[in-house]
Amino acid sequence: MKKVAYITDPVYLTHDTGLSHPESKYRLEAIEKAVAPLKNSLIEASPIAVSRDILHLIHTEEHIETVYEASALQKQIDSDTICSENSYTAATMAVGAGIVAIDGIKAGEFERAFCAVRPPGHHARPEQAMGFCLFNNIAITARYAQKQGYKKVMIIDFDVHHGNGTQEAFYADDTVFYFSSHQSFSYPGTGMENEKGVGKGEGYTANYLIMPDSGDEEVLDIYENDLPPYVERFKPDIILVSAGYDLHVSDPLAQLNVTTEGVRRIVRNILQCTDVPSVFFLEGGYDVNALGENVKVTLEEMLTIDTI
Repeated sequence: MKKVAYITDPVYLTHDTGLSHPESKYRLEAIEKAVAPLKNSLIEASPIAVSRDILHLIHTEEHIETVYEASALQKQIDSDTICSENSYTAATMAVGAGIVAIDGIKAGEFERAFCAVRPPGHHARPEQAMGFCLFNNIAITARYAQKQGYKKVMIIDFDVHHGNGTQEAFYADDTVFYFSSHQSFSYPGTGMENEKGVGKGEGYTANYLIMPDSGDEEVLDIYENDLPPYVERFKPDIILVSAGYDLHVSDPLAQLNVTTEGVRRIVRNILQCTDVPSVFFLEGGYDVNALGENVKVTLEEMLTIDTI
């Protein structure tokens, strides 16, 4: 049995996006209910609220101030990206879950971590909040991990939408490899297969497009056959995962037909690629009941799967 941390906090429920917004507190409530039977096997940890210095690892001061002011004024940043009174605090603690995960792994307290956070992060660009995302949780954690000695970081993103913010943050960087599978013709319209990085980062971005109505077979082909050679060549010191469960057949915001068993096998394939530590971050997933089950199977795999 692997030592796995489960990092979350009630503060994430206070990020109020409104009654009809798909990225709501009910997502985390459903996850908490679904994973309750696993709690005895998990190491529960609380996040911290990070300083602006940590946010500056990826974001500009102007971006940080925009989110702070939008939260103070309880206003929208754009039509999809909402701030309420407590959103800035929740967002800094969403980042803080990743910081706690890295510190715990570094200290030997656990080998893997799942950060059940909101708001999500992978659309947040260095200079812009967008797509429900305020700060880029996984990108900031990647930079923090490097400061703790994990020099080569691989980010794997199986959210149905392309993590444009994450890609942008590391597009010219050969120390962070960004691997994404996502639905074709979907928000935000980035992540074409010819986007492979620039400068010294060329070859350190890999995008795999999935046609609408694809299911387990098509998606698992990517994780069984395409991903492992990248991991083997890059030889990361740590793997960070943008775990977006909106690729599930039930999801109202996408058109893929991946089953819960398919999600389980995606996670299994990621974990079997290498024996380095791993941290998963909640991104999308908007059918709340399916979301809970998908996070549960993710944690089951994290607890039991060893490298082949």
